[in-house]
Amino acid sequence: MSVAYFEALNRELIQAGTGQAQLLLDLDSLDANLAALQAQLNAQCQMRIVVKSLASPELLQYISQRLPSQRFMLFHFPHLKQIQTLFPQGDILLGKPMPIQSLQRSDQQLFESQNIQWLIDSVERLNQYLQFAQSRQIQLRVSLEIDIGLHRGGFADETNFTQALALIQANAPYLKLSGLMGYDAHVSKLPQPWFKPEAIFQRIQQRYQFFIRCLRQYFSEAELKDVCLNGAGSASFGLHQQATVCNDLAVGSALVKPLDFELSSLKAFRPALWIAAPVLKVIPHVQLPELSFLSRVFRKQQAVFIYGGYWRGKCEYPLGAKPHGLYGRSSNQEMLQLPSGCQIQVDDYVFIRPSQSEAIIAQFAALCVIRNRQLHATWCTFRD
Repeated sequence: MSVAYFEALNRELIQAGTGQAQLLLDLDSLDANLAALQAQLNAQCQMRIVVKSLASPELLQYISQRLPSQRFMLFHFPHLKQIQTLFPQGDILLGKPMPIQSLQRSDQQLFESQNIQWLIDSVERLNQYLQFAQSRQIQLRVSLEIDIGLHRGGFADETNFTQALALIQANAPYLKLSGLMGYDAHVSKLPQPWFKPEAIFQRIQQRYQFFIRCLRQYFSEAELKDVCLNGAGSASFGLHQQATVCNDLAVGSALVKPLDFELSSLKAFRPALWIAAPVLKVIPHVQLPELSFLSRVFRKQQAVFIYGGYWRGKCEYPLGAKPHGLYGRSSNQEMLQLPSGCQIQVDDYVFIRPSQSEAIIAQFAALCVIRNRQLHATWCTFRD
């Protein structure tokens, strides 16, 4: 983003900000990212919104209406009730397996709806869920996590996978196969040119197809008609554009493009999330406690102390701002060093691009929404 962009935001926050560290969401950039996403979508695939990366009720509603999609992927158990309340007709796929204790401590109402797909990564966990379903006299929809190359767990061989399928088939009153989930985030993150994403993607697709063939040995085409074959992620959904065995693709972080998603596959996307922290103090020259003899070394650097700090991310404005390696980090009043010629004053703002959206949204009670570089609205966040 340009210097003029941040200067405009700085003026706006000086006039209308809270005087505290704020998390900004740029709706213009979000709209551009939604358009870029829709341009790359495979028409045969449904889009699934990753809640952890966009953890705000109003933000999820905004995105859901514009895609449009009411399919969600959840990674945090407390989000279940919140999403069910916001989207009663939504379809929820768990993105990681939940310990059986989470289910045991939940009320019956959570399981009355058939809109949840519980992720299962092993025969042992499937047996736990079966016993739970039998004890409650309910049927659980289960999606099987398959290892298609990421090696983060899940079903990796035919023996365990078919054992799980047989167990589901034999216990139809209590278990129903809803689909498969194969995550392929590593495709776009392995170092190039040693690893070619297109070649890795083809191997992953072949691996996914193997598990689909196993399904057909246990279930009829009619039973598999509505099966959810989930894959992708923000780093890899574009590879599914031309052809894919999946019919359900998950995307979250790409829509706000934090720093960790500065990838060649997301060139068409723009950063949409910023931490804005007010400057509390301006120090003409960097000074280190008990190390005054180093003052001459740092005479070309000035320092500011900001409201908060120690966030995972990179300072984008003012140019050249960064934490000082010797002074250390602080989440209360962090010191940033700046070039001596930088024109900055107390009550100005510094802007930091977060590394991840999921790691930062929950730290703030609200998203300060901006449109046309002006404060537009305030949206709440999921903080539990």
